[in-house]
Amino acid sequence: MKTQGQTNRIFATERAHGDRRDWHNLRGMLPYLWEFRGRASLALGCLVLAKVANVGVPLILKDIVDAFQDPAAQALILPVSLLLAYGLLKLGASLFNELRDVVFARVRYRAMRRLSTRVLEHLHRLSLRYHLERQSGAVSRDLERGTRSVSTIMNYLVFSVLPVLVEFSLVAAIMLGRYAFSFTLVILGTVAVYFVFTFAITEWRMDYRHRMNHLDSQSNSQAFDSLINYETVKYFGNERLELKRYDDTLAEWEEMAVASQTSMSVLNFGQGAIIAIGVTLIMALASQGVASGSMTVGDLVLVNALMLQLFIPLGFLGIVYRQIKYALADMDLVFKLLEREPEIVDPPSARPLVPREGAIRFERVDFHYQPERTILHDLDFSIEPGQTLAVVGHSGAGKSTLSRLLFRFYDVTGGRILIDGQDVREVTQESLRAAIGIVPQDTVLFNDSILYNLVYGRPDATRAEIERAAEMAHIRAFIESLPDGWDTVVGERGLKLSGGEKQRVAIARAILKRPRILIFDEATSSLDSHTEQAIQQTLAEVAENHTTLVIAHRLSTVVDADRILVLEQGRIREQGTHRALLEAGGHYAAMWELQQREGADAVAVLDEAEPMAREAVS
Repeated sequence: MKTQGQTNRIFATERAHGDRRDWHNLRGMLPYLWEFRGRASLALGCLVLAKVANVGVPLILKDIVDAFQDPAAQALILPVSLLLAYGLLKLGASLFNELRDVVFARVRYRAMRRLSTRVLEHLHRLSLRYHLERQSGAVSRDLERGTRSVSTIMNYLVFSVLPVLVEFSLVAAIMLGRYAFSFTLVILGTVAVYFVFTFAITEWRMDYRHRMNHLDSQSNSQAFDSLINYETVKYFGNERLELKRYDDTLAEWEEMAVASQTSMSVLNFGQGAIIAIGVTLIMALASQGVASGSMTVGDLVLVNALMLQLFIPLGFLGIVYRQIKYALADMDLVFKLLEREPEIVDPPSARPLVPREGAIRFERVDFHYQPERTILHDLDFSIEPGQTLAVVGHSGAGKSTLSRLLFRFYDVTGGRILIDGQDVREVTQESLRAAIGIVPQDTVLFNDSILYNLVYGRPDATRAEIERAAEMAHIRAFIESLPDGWDTVVGERGLKLSGGEKQRVAIARAILKRPRILIFDEATSSLDSHTEQAIQQTLAEVAENHTTLVIAHRLSTVVDADRILVLEQGRIREQGTHRALLEAGGHYAAMWELQQREGADAVAVLDEAEPMAREAVS
């Protein structure tokens, strides 16, 4: 566990790189703006026009006040025209502000859409290793904040920062052109002090925000993890443990949040004090000018109005700067994710796999997940077209790793894998995976209808083909017996279905895909004996014209395989047909005898339990 000092050093290091990352991330936003560069330019034009109208209002107001001070004014003709101009400028400022919002809305929301889609696409491109190591809850929260931050930054830049800069430039030009340099000097000095103070304090406060983000993601991940593992929590009665872990993290988040709010109050007070001092000095200079006769009452009103127009949004700009910094911190998580390179990539010369007969060759294959622990050692075997090869062995022997290598979720660390003579590393991943169908041991379904999960195998399949695949997997009758039939929602990860029902959906999905190569990874492990026998016959029919790899623990499911490999600690210990391996009396024969004995013991227990159950009922 990290100490507080270690945590401080980590966040201090992050802050040291923060400025460079911020500019890098802002540049990363440009491609999302470029698509609507015309709209963005039009929105900026509306912004400038709105600010010109806004600054013109106090100029007209000055003339109105001075006109009333002039006894020569004839029947209010001049003030009426000025009042009309005043109203038109107010109307124009409002109109152009709203036009800016309407024009820029498409830019903002399209950028959010593009970034969200790009992030999801990139997550799908990242390799299996990343997805096995990531924390789903934390990634979900980071992505939510990150994509939202793009809209936040665009919104603040276009609706807050740029308007203030335009207005400040116009005000500075008016003050320089009409009044003594001392007025401009006070304004520039006040703004400079305000910005230096705001930036310095906000940078200090960013540590709290970074820690809040980290703890927020951590707590969300913990809650998400405990809910995914709901049954395990209940099995062990560890609800209090999960709540304590979650609450401890939130307690740290609470401390950071309180510190952040306290420091924000200090910042707000400091900003208010700077603005109050600046406005007081400006009004003192203006009052002195009126008293000396160098300025009119209208000038006093103009200076006051300009200061209000400048400093009110400037006060808000401090909040905007903080929010932009927070949004940049959130966005940094997304851009760092987008910069993460996939472990498995197609080479520039990759071409689509051309599946012909479906011959598979593992040629002296070595593989490890971590260098210190090799999983497969010098594995050399082939599966002939249309042949069924079974791989058996104890847990940890490396059986399921074979399917991951065939799908190229990982690359071999030695040797090569060929499909119809083509190295899987030299063909596109999309074409490779299109040629292989799998029924995995742990079937995870989408939280959608049974029909959606079935048609996932081939989205363009006809209804007749879908129903035929379900029938072959012995699940059609079950589906049609449900109240909602094919539209029955299976729940998150398919939890509303039993293990056997989920595997039958997976089998139907693989049948519907019609691949050249089939992989059954413990495909019937969750089925009862009666259903298993029925589906074994179905799998035999499905595999008849396919090259098939069967990964199994129960030897009874592979007795009809053309050839059986016995893996032990990543090496081929034996291979041959079921009969030949039994006659050899080796490792396979010992496994067979043990499983037959376990099966006989289980039947004996059931036979003993049945009369006892009948007696209890009577």
